[in-house]
Amino acid sequence: MSTLPDIYNARVAAGTLRPDPAQHAVLPLLENLRVALETAPAKPRGLLAGFLRKPQAPPRGIYLWGGVGRGKSMLMDLFTEHLNIPGKRRVHFHAFMQEVHHGMHAARKTGVDDALAPVAAAVARDLRCLAFDEMQITDITDAMIVGRLFQMLTDAGVAIVSTSNRPPEDLYKDGLSRPLFLPFIDFLNDRFHVVELESPTDYRQHRLQGAPVYFTPADKTARQAMSALWDDLTGGGPGAPLTLVVNGRALVLEHVQNGVARAGFWDMCGRPLGPGDFLAIASAVRVLILDDIPRLSAANYNEAKRFVTLVDALYEARVRLIASAADIPERLYLEGTGAFEFERTASRLREMQAADWGAGA
Repeated sequence: MSTLPDIYNARVAAGTLRPDPAQHAVLPLLENLRVALETAPAKPRGLLAGFLRKPQAPPRGIYLWGGVGRGKSMLMDLFTEHLNIPGKRRVHFHAFMQEVHHGMHAARKTGVDDALAPVAAAVARDLRCLAFDEMQITDITDAMIVGRLFQMLTDAGVAIVSTSNRPPEDLYKDGLSRPLFLPFIDFLNDRFHVVELESPTDYRQHRLQGAPVYFTPADKTARQAMSALWDDLTGGGPGAPLTLVVNGRALVLEHVQNGVARAGFWDMCGRPLGPGDFLAIASAVRVLILDDIPRLSAANYNEAKRFVTLVDALYEARVRLIASAADIPERLYLEGTGAFEFERTASRLREMQAADWGAGA
């Protein structure tokens, strides 16, 4: 079988990848983990086998971090795609943590003392390698769970690969009760290869440079162009639902893949969402593709207010916005309460269309 560097080089030769020394430098580490997992003996099976029997210690995990668009998700996909073992899974970190919360909720109904233990046991029973994309900790509940969860999984023989925009030391930075989270940072540094992807190139930004990101009118041509950008940024497919918990409520984004979300205006702004919701969205994705922004007026004032709040959240977080709309930003909201205030939003929408906007975020 070809090695990961061989496959990467073949894709470069075929023109589907651009050569990047920083990406290439990470490939031997991923290849060593692939070989170790493929040549290791199979894990024992059976209920709670990962905890009741002493499993073979897994190889050290990999924590790959770096700026947005440097190719972390691409490298993870390359690794998982060519990892030839049963029991592998690649999942967005937020989505996985929601599964953990649901599992713990069900476990509590059975009266167990530790609701996390059976959830971790079920994961360890089925998996030998778990690949997390876009790991970030912004929620106090996740912060209190994730350290024990990683410990349980690695003790049970599960190898973990994770990507993140932040080094371990910056996870849950300035969060509530952060001192309780610090042992997990030590755990990552001790049990994982922590590697920075130091590529100077933002490939996601590169793919958008020179490409329109604001389409008007919002017609069939615009939808086709938006779909083409979605395919280019995500590799195609419909994406998967991503559930965010905001103030104890579940906020679902129906189509998310590789840090890119797609939604219609009414899906995003027609619901009673507030600043906290939009801040959570802006922290969870790096590109938002927003379809069918209508003309705004007193007739849809509440939706217009939410749209203004959404744009502000995306702007402050330097999230790329790709949008189709009924008109150019300056003519979206011409009359009625809020029209004057919308001039600032129109200016931001115009600024966010710049080819280099969001670079280095």
